[in-house]
Amino acid sequence: MAVRESGWWTPDTRCDSMIAMHEFGIEGYRPRWLRTPEAVLDAHGDRLAALVGRRLTSSWIVWDLSCDEWFADCPVVFDFDGEQVEINHTELDEVSVTWNSIDTGRHPFWVCFDDFQPRLRWRSDAIPALAALAGRLLDAVELLEYQGDDVANGALELGFLLGGTRVGVYNALDENGLGFDTPLSHYRRHPLG
Repeated sequence: MAVRESGWWTPDTRCDSMIAMHEFGIEGYRPRWLRTPEAVLDAHGDRLAALVGRRLTSSWIVWDLSCDEWFADCPVVFDFDGEQVEINHTELDEVSVTWNSIDTGRHPFWVCFDDFQPRLRWRSDAIPALAALAGRLLDAVELLEYQGDDVANGALELGFLLGGTRVGVYNALDENGLGFDTPLSHYRRHPLG
């Protein structure tokens, strides 16, 4: 998970281009933010369910070369035999699922903040547990909703079960998080398809 030094952003900070902020510095990427399980299921449920049985060809995250760490603000990308799903979280309860819009051969360029200019690259090998899933068949996709007594209540997670191993992309409080364990009982499952 990316860790930022305190003080890099203040409420008075302005972006040169609001479009660049929403694109996360990724050419062609246009997230569509959703807040409820019903909205995700209506927009993407059938297509996510149709991924089952496909092989995970590759997975991609954005790496900050300046700090040598995952830049978790940018989408997590999974390629299932040519069908690419792109997952991104922002705020405390928003998720975007997009399809086949990101070219991982083109480097992101984060342009929002003058004093924050990371050197970003797409990487498929940066997180060994994620890279190890390449080549496995997708057994199931799950949409989970966190049901807790804290600020994360209602946050959504997309989970992928691949040959007995699970990876989930969850909201890590205004950025993406990756989990490889079975979710705790605080999650409500929403069936796909």
